[in-house]
Amino acid sequence: MNIGNLHEWNISYDRARELQTDLRKRLILHDTNIPDDIRTIAGADISYSKESNTFFAAVVVLDFPAMEIVEQSSSCGTACFPYIPGLLTFREGPVLLQAFQKLSFSPDVIIFDGQGIAHPRGIGLASHMGLFLEIPSIGCGKTRLVGSYEEPGNEPGDYAPLTYEGSIAGGALRTKRNVKPIFVSQGHRIGLDRAIDIILSSCRGYRLPEPTRRAHLAAGSLRLTAEA
Repeated sequence: MNIGNLHEWNISYDRARELQTDLRKRLILHDTNIPDDIRTIAGADISYSKESNTFFAAVVVLDFPAMEIVEQSSSCGTACFPYIPGLLTFREGPVLLQAFQKLSFSPDVIIFDGQGIAHPRGIGLASHMGLFLEIPSIGCGKTRLVGSYEEPGNEPGDYAPLTYEGSIAGGALRTKRNVKPIFVSQGHRIGLDRAIDIILSSCRGYRLPEPTRRAHLAAGSLRLTAEA
């Protein structure tokens, strides 16, 4: 699949923050280019080596609604940017894009294990990668990065708005009874209601939606194989 070229990656921390502020203005936060009949959903995740500065990216494309794997790609690389909360895209983005570039076709939607606009400058991994890929993207974080919320109900599908600086930045979504909620936010080219609906429709009895759950397993398997 084709990858855009928004900027270089070898930049200073201050320039990275400036880029985020500039790119935030390009985000489209309503449904666009999303087919009514979604057929493929991709999940993307990263696994870090415990023994070196190497990390592994996996992209898993599943058909919808069956959630069977139709294509999978991966890449490994060395982290060239330090771990700084709020700037993780500059650490993980290059190797993720390498994995996406290996796909033979573009999925209808991508779910990232990370944040969308629920981010200090409104552009987390899912939003940033969405701009590179120009595909509807959703952030699905296991933990909250910014904002506040009230605890949602205990039934799958219950959710509470995640508010940050006076605006709704996402939602705390219950996907399974008696487990912690996940944090869903718009990445690019999608509205919040559709994003939440897609996440719920992609769950198969686990806390995480199947695309990112499968990507997490795939990335972890790559790391374990490399460290063996």
